[in-house]
Amino acid sequence: MLKTFLNRMIRGMERQWRYDASYLHFVTDVSPWTSLKFSVVTGLVNRRDAPAEALAAAGLTGTLAEDCGPCTQIGLDMAAAGGVSPAVLRAILAGDRVGMGETAALAYDYARAVLAHGLEADALREEIVKRWGEKALVALATAITTARMYPTLKYGLGYGKACTRVTVAGTAAPLARPLAHSASVGAA
Repeated sequence: MLKTFLNRMIRGMERQWRYDASYLHFVTDVSPWTSLKFSVVTGLVNRRDAPAEALAAAGLTGTLAEDCGPCTQIGLDMAAAGGVSPAVLRAILAGDRVGMGETAALAYDYARAVLAHGLEADALREEIVKRWGEKALVALATAITTARMYPTLKYGLGYGKACTRVTVAGTAAPLARPLAHSASVGAA
């Protein structure tokens, strides 16, 4: 019964976001309780606790550290549905800090510093708390973490085979250098 319920939910998500979640069906079929727990953990981000642009920048930066295709696309689509403008989304993907605006740029720099284990994360954390409060810091940190979980699981199970072009508002959007190979925070 749990398996049927979860697979139905996954199919609904696939239809809504035009996303192939075969790997989630696999997890559900093999271990429904793992699938249920995974879905709970990845839903931890409280989207009311930080600005939408900041959450998009943190989440997309986390996703881009692990993926260059479908998981990035669903993150883009969800951010757009949450009200983030196409121009800001394109700028985040391109690493264009000026184009993404001050709010997204702060979260983008923070996410890159966190992922690089950079010392500059301390000052960025302080700035986030100063501007938006501790709840925003928690939201951004969980956005980075949970954004990495789906692509990591997908690739770990052998379902991530190729990069695909991502689009914003129907137009192909170029990606900056892969995050894992980037040398420094803010250098874009």
